[in-house]
Amino acid sequence: MIPFTPMSPILQPTLPVGDEWIYQLKWDGYRVIANIEDGTVNLYSKKMLSLNTIFPELIEALSALNGNYILDGEAILLDPTTGKPSFQQLQKRGRMRDTRLIKSAAEREPVSYMVFDLLQYGEQDTRKLPFEERHQRLKAIATSWKHPLYTTDIFHDGEVLWHWVVEQQLEGVVAKKRSSPYREGKHHHDWLKCKTSVQMQVDIVGVLMKNGIVSSLAMSKDGQYFGRISSGLTHSLKQQLAMLQASAQQQDYFDVMPEGLRRTTIHWLKNSLKAQVTGLEITEAGQLRHPKLISIVGLSNS
Repeated sequence: MIPFTPMSPILQPTLPVGDEWIYQLKWDGYRVIANIEDGTVNLYSKKMLSLNTIFPELIEALSALNGNYILDGEAILLDPTTGKPSFQQLQKRGRMRDTRLIKSAAEREPVSYMVFDLLQYGEQDTRKLPFEERHQRLKAIATSWKHPLYTTDIFHDGEVLWHWVVEQQLEGVVAKKRSSPYREGKHHHDWLKCKTSVQMQVDIVGVLMKNGIVSSLAMSKDGQYFGRISSGLTHSLKQQLAMLQASAQQQDYFDVMPEGLRRTTIHWLKNSLKAQVTGLEITEAGQLRHPKLISIVGLSNS
């Protein structure tokens, strides 16, 4: 397979409407390109890095397929308590390097592969075909698929799907033009995505200072660096944060200085703070995108 940049939906504040659009769920997982050639399988990330060792259960399932295919989809891991995709739990798998641990995790909590596009079928490159036709071909070859292989359904009423996604607290909706070919990257206007905001609790572990004034906060989640946050910081909160005891060190929270905190002035808090935040998504780097502070336990934002 010749390396390529997977087609990516463009973020929009609202979903497009019209008969030329169809809609799919946006899955909260890892983008995975699967190249199957007569039982030999190679998995690639969005940046064309090998994922073979990370998802052995997908390698096993895909190797049973007859023929040659290039598939595009998302690897997801369902949280057994909520039944919803958990990007945080999937990240733990993504960070594993010990093959024995990966094998054990795959047996204990297998990922699912949600396939949403067919880029090659046999010797035919299908990327120039309309998306709707590619989807129909994908559904036809997937009739005998079993766990962990699935196809993503299409919906014709984007508004109804969006309201359901919001109610279920899922990640979002992708709108695709029926006639769209598969174009690399984001050089198109054919795939658009609308995302619900995620809300979660994080740990505030450090206060970043600029010219003697609190400028932003360092977040941690599950012991991992989760990004910096400045949106939602009021004058009152900044004053209270500046008065907190900051006698800890980086090593109290992170083994190495996170890239996003290098070359900054940061006061590490002696006692971390619990905070409620919202954001658009968790990036592949494991950080919250466009975070906004809602509240900090024990502090007043008024």
